[in-house]
Formats: sequence, structure tokens, C-alpha cells
Amino acid sequence: MSKIAIVYWSGTGNTEAMAARVVEGVKEKGGEAVMLTAAEFDASMMDSFDAVAFGCPSMGSEQLEESEFEPMFSSCEPKLKDKKIALFGSYGWGDGEWMRNWEETCLADGAILACNPVICNDAPDDDAIADCKALGAALV
Repeated sequence: MSKIAIVYWSGTGNTEAMAARVVEGVKEKGGEAVMLTAAEFDASMMDSFDAVAFGCPSMGSEQLEESEFEPMFSSCEPKLKDKKIALFGSYGWGDGEWMRNWEETCLADGAILACNPVICNDAPDDDAIADCKALGAALV
């Protein structure tokens, strides 16, 4: 059974709602899901999981949240080579530049993206919920 970490930061609850749907997708596919906030996860835990879904909303001028998520993620970057991952997050403005930049960073680090990133504007609608579940299933 695949053991998947769903690691997220959420300011308004939108990205947390997405993370919960990723968990559902993992479980529906028969995997084991562990949902953790960015404050609960660090690079030393990367090897304990078969795959990791990272979720962070767009902040500021389309960037990752800087106080908790970005430092945690940066510390995990050396462990991304050949690691199966997926990315998700919500936004309130912009066009998704933060996710494109984040995806490029992960690819440059040698990560294996299980599927295309999932983004949604504000709270996840039915399509975003379905996409989050599919993202979770892709990690199993």
C-alpha cells in the first residue's frame, strides 16, 4: 500500500479543503493518506512516504506563503529528486503564475510530477474537488 503525505498551508481554508479532497482520492485508490500542515512536516520525513502532495495558496505577488510553507518546502527540495509529487493550491487573483513557477522549480529539482497541478479560484468548486481527488489517486 502506498503511503502518501498531503502537506499544506491554508490561510482561509480553501487549500485545506483541497487537501481533504486529495486525501479522499488517495484512500479511494487504496492508498494510505497522512494530512499534515506545513508546520508539522519537514525534510526528514520525506523518505517515510512513497509520494507527497504539496498544497499552498498564492500569496502576495503570486508566491508561496513565506513564513511557514516556503521555508519547509525549500528544506525539502534536496529530497525531491526522483520523488513522486503533486502540487495544488487556491488563489484569489492573478493567473496562476505562482503554480507555474513552483512546478518549474520542482522539475528542476528532479521531482516526478504524478499529474498536472490543480489550482482553483477561491473555494474549490465541483470541478476542483474532482481534480483534487484525481490528484490524490495519481499519487497512489
